[in-house]
Amino acid sequence: MHSKFINTNGIKIHAKIEGSGPLVILVHGCPESWFSWRKQISVIADAGYTVAAIDVRGYGQSDKPYPINEYSLKKLANDIVGIIDALNFETAILIGRDWGGPIVWHTALLHEDKISAVCGLSVPYFRRLNVTPIDLFKQIYKDRFFYQIYFQKEGVAEKELEPEIKKYLETTYFSIDYRGMSDMKNGVFSTTSDKSSESGYLEGAPTYDKYPDWITKDEINFLVTQFKNSGLRGPLNRYRNYDLDFKEMEHLSGKKIKQPCAFLAGSHDPVNFFILPNGYKDSNDLRVNIEPQYENLVDVALLDNAGHWVQEEKPNEVNEFLLNFLSKLG
Repeated sequence: MHSKFINTNGIKIHAKIEGSGPLVILVHGCPESWFSWRKQISVIADAGYTVAAIDVRGYGQSDKPYPINEYSLKKLANDIVGIIDALNFETAILIGRDWGGPIVWHTALLHEDKISAVCGLSVPYFRRLNVTPIDLFKQIYKDRFFYQIYFQKEGVAEKELEPEIKKYLETTYFSIDYRGMSDMKNGVFSTTSDKSSESGYLEGAPTYDKYPDWITKDEINFLVTQFKNSGLRGPLNRYRNYDLDFKEMEHLSGKKIKQPCAFLAGSHDPVNFFILPNGYKDSNDLRVNIEPQYENLVDVALLDNAGHWVQEEKPNEVNEFLLNFLSKLG
């Protein structure tokens, strides 16, 4: 595995590259980096693929444009297409998790000729609503705290969280993995909370005496170093583009994804409870709820005893799912 800096869409994107064969691009979520795929890269490469695990713009060693509108879904999709071209491939298979999900789903919609198949983890494809997600969140949460609303004010979350990077990462990772979701009495502090909308992100944050078994202190420290170097403006700017995304993606309203697709989530992922108040019963229930968004939904799985960081919490099961999906693409 080696690092490569790729010129794409007017910026440089850092990627970890391994293997040979058809191109698979791995796209992380927030707050992560290429490192969140450390348990998948070699497995997929050994199965006969060229794997490019990228730092999304704004993260890690990739460029970090300052303007908010540099982090729209359209810009991020164009980054992916530029990576495909720069690596001298005609097409690519995309795998994305968390914010990486919307990025890969919309890249497939905007550039159908460049994307041969798509897999999402944690966040399924949602067709365009009649209101922006932020307006919907404001209607739902009103005077209660919700992290995505909190992130909208430029500089506010940065001021709170950048001096407390380690606490921010530990809080975010540990509160919505399987253990955190199982322990919380009133939902997830950073997702649904009884605290006031005037509160900060870390106010009332849970503390854990012991690290979960899916991540080590050394791995957390590696991520802390990355985010201390990169800051949080880029990652937070993604949340600040809902209005622009809503406008730029209007022409996709009602459109289904044509390419072969797969989707996997953990049984205790908080995203599930955004979609259904009680989450999904099983894999079949998950399929029934998301299948109308796709023309060719090949594989669906709901992994028991897994939270939001599913590819790290359950790497063996996720790797088996991904390799099975890839094997069906011919």
